[in-house]
Amino acid sequence: MSRGSLIEQLVLALRCLPGVGPKSAQRMAYHLLERDREGARRLARQLQAAADQVGHCTRCRTLTESEVCRLCGDASRDDSLLCVVETPTDVQAIEQSTSYRGRYFVLMGHLSPLDGVGPEDIGLDLLAECINGGDIQEVILATNPTVEGEATAHFIADLAQLSEVKVSRIAYGVPFGGELEYVNSGTISHAISGRREFNL
Repeated sequence: MSRGSLIEQLVLALRCLPGVGPKSAQRMAYHLLERDREGARRLARQLQAAADQVGHCTRCRTLTESEVCRLCGDASRDDSLLCVVETPTDVQAIEQSTSYRGRYFVLMGHLSPLDGVGPEDIGLDLLAECINGGDIQEVILATNPTVEGEATAHFIADLAQLSEVKVSRIAYGVPFGGELEYVNSGTISHAISGRREFNL
């Protein structure tokens, strides 16, 4: 493969995906070119369309094609409950696993001072405005049970308690150091229904 060839560029492009190393990327590239050219074209079209048309919900910040996502646009959901998660995939994990009917706020990350990620970088100023809006009675902290996720949860708990809003934390079986998108649906369901009050 000559340096800078289209094949090499494709392999390098595929390596941007999480968990895809050089060998996996090469295998994917050759599979698409050798066995599934139409699949490759379809993938390219869908990636282009998604990259051009998917943005963030103006209310909860999850990924959506419209200004407001379908969950925020659903008038039957409970405005008094706000579940705070790190990523849009966490929203999907909770929606698929539980009967939770409240609202969401997606941080798009977690606090990480060592990486230069502060409160404004993950929208905690917007979250504070949301909490201070008056409708929310309980904030459910569903950040990942990692060191950064716990630090983020403590920061949010401080914000909520300044507004005298109840704060709870998901529990029961979500392992420390794990990430919600990899936890099975039964465990997530128990974690949401068995949430406990968050104490500083």
